[in-house]
Amino acid sequence: MNEAVSNLEGLLREALAPVEPPEALVERLEGTLMSITEMAVDELEAWELSAMRDPRNWARPAAAVVVGGAAAGALVILRARRRAHASPGGVAGVRDGAERTLRDLSRETRKLLGNR
Repeated sequence: MNEAVSNLEGLLREALAPVEPPEALVERLEGTLMSITEMAVDELEAWELSAMRDPRNWARPAAAVVVGGAAAGALVILRARRRAHASPGGVAGVRDGAERTLRDLSRETRKLLGNR
């Protein structure tokens, strides 16, 4: 019985081991998020302030803000995670890793906001 439980635990540990996604998938996701962000920015740039008087015209810009903001936020997190995984860590480097992650998040946010 004990051997069966040990075998089951080993199989579960092996099956549930974290798997890194392929680099092509990460790059494709990053490209998609970047294009969504750019389309949202373009939509907001094309919107005329004179149309703000009529609430029926608010749907597209509001959707652009929500979708573009979500895509930009996901892009910032994705890039920060990629940098965090690239650098070695450990128990001693937890504080350094957290500081580096915060710096990466602010740098990526400035990049996205500074592009337009």
